[in-house]
Amino acid sequence: MTESKHYRTLVMSDIHLGSKWSKAREANRFLKYHTCDTLILCGDVIDGWELLRGRREKWKRRHTNFIRRLLDIQHDTHIIYLRGNHDDFLDRILPMRFANITLLRDYIYVSGGRRYYVLHGDVFDHVTSSMRWLAKVGDVGYSLLMWFNRLYNRRRLRRGLPYYSVSQRIKQKVKASVSYISDFEEHLVRVAAQKGCSGVICGHIHQADKRMVGDILYLNSGDWVESLTALAEDYDGNWSILRYDAEEQERR
Repeated sequence: MTESKHYRTLVMSDIHLGSKWSKAREANRFLKYHTCDTLILCGDVIDGWELLRGRREKWKRRHTNFIRRLLDIQHDTHIIYLRGNHDDFLDRILPMRFANITLLRDYIYVSGGRRYYVLHGDVFDHVTSSMRWLAKVGDVGYSLLMWFNRLYNRRRLRRGLPYYSVSQRIKQKVKASVSYISDFEEHLVRVAAQKGCSGVICGHIHQADKRMVGDILYLNSGDWVESLTALAEDYDGNWSILRYDAEEQERR
């Protein structure tokens, strides 16, 4: 069996436990073979919005298994859970710590002599922070898009074609979407600089990225709905984007 790979830090976000689109099983397998000293859960781990819609049987065993995984690894791993907009129900209890798990709104992470401002990122999204009703309407629209995406990819699979993300393509091509993501990144980088940080770590927009924006290292962990990505830091302070490989996990 292939051994686990160990890192100084792993960052995962937007797992959306409680949503039918959550790839909780894959996220669980990922943590089985990728261990770390510090695990940062960068928001939207639990999808409170979806759970409050009143539909039946949304919380699956695979969602519970992911929580169990966290409880198991917290004996050897410090887990930092930052609230997102979909798990904003945590606001009532923040900040809080139990066992080796810390729950916060945002966080200054110091590693390898560098300071990183870590947060989900929704606070810089005007729609989610100031117009929650509109954000929920958009969330319903995203669910419809994911439903269409599933049907479309079933047809592609029957034709022997690889998975194709309609939603990611829209983000890349629609001018308003590109402008929104650019503004989002610029806001985060500006605030990180104001806080004396040389990097910013976030989630929220479901688009993994690693690049320099001016003098600030911008890191986004992506999501576990479509892209199935995480950030990893080695012991030399180097960051990389890890992508879940289903075939590799099956071999393991």
